[in-house]
Order: sequence, then structure tokens, then C-alpha cells
Amino acid sequence: MNAVAAIRTPDQRLRVFVSSTLRELAAERIAVRAAIERLALTPVMFELGARPHPPRDLYRAYLAQSDIFVGLYAEQYGWVAPGEDVSGLEDEYRLAPDLPKLIYLKQGGRREERLDALLRRIRDDDRASYKAFSTPEELAQLVTADLAVLLAERFDRTREAPAPAEPSTPDPQVNAPSVVAPPIPLTRLIGREKEVDDLVTLLGRDRERLVTLVGPGGIGKSRLALAAADRLTAEFPDGVAFVDLAPVREPARVVEALAQSLGVRDAGDGRLEQRLVTALQGRRVLLLLDNFEQVVDAAAVVVSLLQAVPSIAVLVTSRVLLRVHGERSVTVAPLPLATVHHRGDVTAASAVPSIALFVERARAVKPDFELTEANLPTIASIVAALDGVPLSIELAAARLRVLAPRELEARLGRALAVLVGGSADLPARQRTLRSTIEWSTRILAPAEQRVFARLGVFAGGFSLEAAEWMARDVDGVDPIEALAALVDGSLVRQHDRGDRAFFTMLATVREYAVDQLERDGTLREARDAHASFFLRLARDAELELERADQARWVTRLADDRENLRAAVRHLLDERRWDDVARFAWDLYVYWWVGGQLAAVRAWMQEVLDAGDPLTPRTRAIALYFTRAIAFWQDPDDELIPGFRESADLFRSDGDASGEALALISLALAQLAARHPDVRGADEALHRSLDLFRDAGDGWGEAMSLVTLGRVELVQQRVADALARFDESLAVSRSHHDALGQSIALHDRGWAQFFLGRVDEARVCFEESLQGSAAMGHDEGVAYGLEGLMAIAAASGDAARAGRLLGAAERVREQKGLYNAPSFSFHQQSVDALLAGDSAEVFEASRVEGRAMSVEAALETALAEAPR
Repeated sequence: MNAVAAIRTPDQRLRVFVSSTLRELAAERIAVRAAIERLALTPVMFELGARPHPPRDLYRAYLAQSDIFVGLYAEQYGWVAPGEDVSGLEDEYRLAPDLPKLIYLKQGGRREERLDALLRRIRDDDRASYKAFSTPEELAQLVTADLAVLLAERFDRTREAPAPAEPSTPDPQVNAPSVVAPPIPLTRLIGREKEVDDLVTLLGRDRERLVTLVGPGGIGKSRLALAAADRLTAEFPDGVAFVDLAPVREPARVVEALAQSLGVRDAGDGRLEQRLVTALQGRRVLLLLDNFEQVVDAAAVVVSLLQAVPSIAVLVTSRVLLRVHGERSVTVAPLPLATVHHRGDVTAASAVPSIALFVERARAVKPDFELTEANLPTIASIVAALDGVPLSIELAAARLRVLAPRELEARLGRALAVLVGGSADLPARQRTLRSTIEWSTRILAPAEQRVFARLGVFAGGFSLEAAEWMARDVDGVDPIEALAALVDGSLVRQHDRGDRAFFTMLATVREYAVDQLERDGTLREARDAHASFFLRLARDAELELERADQARWVTRLADDRENLRAAVRHLLDERRWDDVARFAWDLYVYWWVGGQLAAVRAWMQEVLDAGDPLTPRTRAIALYFTRAIAFWQDPDDELIPGFRESADLFRSDGDASGEALALISLALAQLAARHPDVRGADEALHRSLDLFRDAGDGWGEAMSLVTLGRVELVQQRVADALARFDESLAVSRSHHDALGQSIALHDRGWAQFFLGRVDEARVCFEESLQGSAAMGHDEGVAYGLEGLMAIAAASGDAARAGRLLGAAERVREQKGLYNAPSFSFHQQSVDALLAGDSAEVFEASRVEGRAMSVEAALETALAEAPR
């Protein structure tokens, strides 16, 4: 050991240990070495050190003197020396428990089993950064950026108040990820010009990276943030991403909300935050996080994202500070009030922001309203009583439809006198806001007040049908009239969603409504009614999601995404396991197309873990979802018994379609096992097909046929596979199933391609891509781009092939889908191009494709190409 301890690395600078198999990743090691040296750090690598020492002693000594661990992994586990139980590759990782770790996994290929096991352990290590790469050049860029961020983070920890990191220069060749843009306000902003200018200066010229607008509910934080974001579009060329956190109650779900707004899909493998980093890397994006107060414990997520991506900035609205390093707080004050100098001067008073806001909102409900010398003192008194809080002013002004200003002043005064102060632990202005909301509800009819309270259980928003459902049990009320009264009173806002009316409540108003339910002891009853509506909606949606109205129903359900989740949460909390299972099963197609199967898996695992007795059907559904989703993320032989039990339970319950669907997953698991059971898989698939047909389930029949075809395609029985895909396509078309058609067309394209019918394959891939894009099915879009890439490669167009492949890779990364695709066969086309004379053109075009937006990629893919 003394000899080992005496071995020294040939420098005294910060040392970065690079671990990988040597020959397999030779080019990557060269790229990483150059990246490390560009930062004036020292790479610690086998090939750079003295060799008189045994390899095991050498890497152990080097690790002991290193500061950072970089792990590169591809397909090979590495050599296991005689007398050892692990390879040097795994031993190096084990010996670096306290070092910061940057882990990089090369995409594509078939990894050795022991390497897969090691990678699973690495993914579970929350101290390791974990990213995917395709080329040595991409790897070098990732390592350079990650090392720079890591060093900045470590340096920041030595200071009391860290300075914000300087954003990196945006790459003009790289487009921003698709983001949810901020909503466009329908009214002008009054009295906040200076605040907007200040925010633009902070986030623009001063390059502040975390700004929090703080103040009580209803003070106008969100409206101010939207105005500032609109002015900052030039400073953030890659977009402003709007993240509405009002429906989010659990800090753990903030990452998911961010991903949703950035278009990044949750694959359920615990790496969603890393996917966000990958999607944002190098982009100049402003994240507008609205209503952060109820998830303030998630502030660490925001800090982590800012540290990992130096080019982004964050604008937060919250009732409380995040209280993290680097936060710049801006307190949003009430609007200025009239002074004695404004008495009798209508022109001067009209310029006072609080009065100007009242007048504008009053004219919205009473177009002939005018500010006069006669009513000016009354209006000034009203806005003063409301402390200049914008929401309070809007709620009060809405009453001018039925009340004269003096009547409004008198009623408002009495309400405030009764409710003065509110709860002692509430801020003063929030107490005023609560008083205003209570007054606004008290002038409603009693039945309308009950409807208002019940509508508070909706998360995010609600449809007209949902509002009618919640009002159906309230005696003496017309639901439409009650809803109109709430809209008139600015307690509910109406929006158009295509040809449907959609309604929302401000977060503070919704909280007040729920408070009333709790006070009256009717909150549980209201949540039961809410869950019942969405259970019924799911039953109605089940068959429609497999038919001609599929796309419309997916869009409709997406509008109610937060309500669907809230309904499930209530059912879980009430331990209504049968209802949870039925709800998940009815909406299976929506969860799939919408990329939400990871959440379903978590719900079903909660059902299984509860320890309560379950009906056979509920257990069958829970086993199916937990095992099937796990299989697509990480195939494992241990899943097979769960699939078999699920199929048996569906059969005992008399559900032929459920049994058939479980048998499909069982067959795939049997084929992917370490010792594939080809005969058993074949029997399961054919029984699945028979069951679907006997049940008259066209959607299931199409899925079963396409799976049989995929298995035959993998086994190189191409003509048989084509026949299966043709049959699946015919069934899907007869049932107007857009998703089934898109899937069958894609697989049919590969069969035609392998038969040498390139033009026929092109048509299939194009139709499949168009169908997936129309449905918003991101995974289908990626598959379609990969198929058309192979067509371009076969036609000798390396540049087009490169652009399409780069675009597909970017879609997978931005949407959280960049795990190795399961049923695309494009890699052999990629390998052929890389081995040929066009490799340089292909790789350069691949970089161009990665810079494309999804829209540009679709336009390129579907443009006329040489036949």
C-alpha cells in the first residue's frame, strides 16, 4: 500500500478522473480530454500516466487524488480480472463515493447485462448527474458545460451571497424548446409602468437570474409579470415559458409542471429534472413561474435548474419569498390612491391608477359610466376602502351593473366593518382581499353562494357541463343563471376552448370557496361530486378514444388534466380502489397519447401497496399498469409473473379484452427475457388476437395484429409481418382509430423498406408522421422522422438523412423520449452512412437537424424529396 500511496498524478491542478472502457470509447476519451484541458484542468487517464504499476493500483491511486469523476459508458462492461468480482469500470465507480460525478451514456447499441445493472444503480444515485450523448463532439460540449457549471456551483458555496452566473451566449443555430407561451391579457395594464420598466432592467440589462414578485393575493403580481415578460421577448429569443402552478399543491410535482410547460415528457424513470436540463441547455429562455406560494418547498428545484443551465432566467410570482441564494425580490405594492389634491379635479383624478382601474372595469359592465365631479368623492372612497388592491377594485366595480356608486360604497363599508381584520395570522392586505371576496359572494343569492363554493373544488378550470354537474344538487338554482352571476361578479372568468366554453377562478377566489366548504362541513361531499363527474366522463371517453373522435377527446381531456389528477387523488385518499382502477383503465388511450403513463403507474402502485383486499379486476388493472410501464422503461424477467397473474385475473372477471391486453405484454416480456420463450410468446399473442376478435374489440385486435407483425419482423419474416400490418391497418381504418392507423402505417413502412419497396415505405412513413402530428403524439413523430431518415439514406441523400435524424433526436430529448426506441429500425441506415464517404455531410446535417423546431422538422420531412 505504501507504494500505491506514493504514486502521484503529474500535476498539482484540479484533477478530473475519466472512467470508461478504453478501446470502445477511444474517440470519446480524446474528446473529453480536450474538453477538460480547454478549461485548464487536468485529465487523469490511464493513457497519460506511468505504467510500471499494476492497473488496479494505478487507477486506485489516481482516484484518491482526483477531484471530479467523469464516467463514460456505451455497450461493454469491461474485463473482470482473475480473482475479482467486478470489472475495473465498476470498481472505479465504487471507489469514488464522495466525488462529484458526471455520468454520460452513449445512445444506441445493445448494452451488456452487467453494464445495464451498473447503470441502474448509477441512475438511483442522486449525487450523480446523468446525460445521454450521440457523438464525441456532442459529448465534449456536454462535459465542457457541466464542468463549468460544477466549478461555478462549488465556488459559490464559498461565498455568503453568490453572484448570479453570467448567461452563456446563445447558439444561433439552436432553436428554443417548444414552450407554453404566457397568456395574452385582454385588458390594458394600469398604473404599473415603472414596475414593468424596473423588471425589464433587472432581467435584461442587469442580467438578474432569479426575480421574485412578492405580495398578497390579488395585488396584481401575475399581471405585472406578464407585462414584463412581453417586453423581454428580445432578451430571451428562445422563448418565455409560462408555468401555472396554481393547480399544483405538492412541491414534488413542480418538476412535472415545468416539464409540461416545456413540452418535456415524463418517462417515469426518475430523471425528469435531468431531461429539463438537457432540453434547456444553451437556450436563452425565461421561465415565468406563476403562483409559487403553495409549493415554496420546491425552491431548491429552481436553484438547481439555474445552476445547471446558466443561460436561463426565472421570474416568480409568490405571496412569500423563496428565500434562496441569488433571489432578487420585488414587492408589489397596492395601486396609488387619490389624495386631497385630487378632490374636485376629474382630469387629475382620472390619472390616479386605482381610480383609473375602477373606471375602466366599471365601463366593462356599464358602458355609459363616467367619472364626474359628483361621483368622484364616492369612487375615491371606495378604492381607498379597498386599499388599492387591484382584484378588490375589479370585484367591486363589477357590482355597478346593479348598484349605484353610493349604494356600493354603503354595502362595501358595512361588509368591511363586519369582517375587519380577518384572521390574526393573515397579512393586512390579504385580510382586506378576503373581506372583499366575502362581500362579493354575500350579495349573491344563497343558492348561488352554494354553487360558488362547490366550484372551488375544480383544479385549473372547468367546463360548462362540469359546472352544471356540481350545481345539480343545489336546490332552487338554475346552473346557467348561477354561473352567469358568478361571471358577472368577476368571481369566475370565461374563456373559449375551441367550440367549448371553459371557466376559471383566480387562485385566491378558489381558496376562499374551499374555505366555505370546510366551514360548512361539505368539502368531502363536494369532492365526491367532483370525482363522480370525472368518473362518468372517463366512462363516456373510453370508447370514443378508440374511434373517429379520438383527437377531439384527447384535446378535451387535456383541458381537464389537473381535474383528472385531482379526482384520482381524492379517490386514492378515500381508498376507493375500484374506482381508481376503473378510472385509469377507461382513460388508457389518453394517458398513453398524452405521455402520462408514469403517473398512472404511481397511482396503481399506491393501490397495490395499500395492503387492503382488492377485487380481482382492480388487482388485474393495477398489476397490468405497474408491470407494463415498467417493462417499457427497463425490461426485467421478474415482470413476467405479474403479467401472467393479471391475465388470469381478467379472465376470472370475464374481461376478455383486459386478458388479451395483458397477454400482449406477457408475450413481449417472454421474448425479451434472458432466456426467450418464443413458443410461449407466440401462444400468448395468438390467444390475445382470438380474445379481442371474440369480444368485438377492434382497437385491441389492431394492437394485437401489429404486435404479431413486429415479432415476425424482428425474426426476419418480412412478408408475414407485412400481412399482419396490412390487416391491423384495415381494422384501425374500419374503426376510425387514428392512433392505430398511425402505428400500423409506421410498421408497414419498415416492412416495405426491408422488401426493397422504398417508395411504398416513404408513403407509409409520411402518412404515419402526419397522423401522429395531428394527434400531438410525440413518440409517433419521432418514429416517423426516423423512418423517413432511412428513406433518405437509401436514396443517397446524406444531408436530408442527417437533418431528419437530428430532428428526431431533438424531439426525443425535448419530450423526454430519448431512451432507445423500441420499434424503429433506422440504426442500420445510420451505421451505413457513418461508414461511407458521406459521413462528414451526414454528421454536419445532423447538427442542423437538432437545431430545428418540431414544425420545421415536419415541414422538411413532408416536403417533396427525390423518388
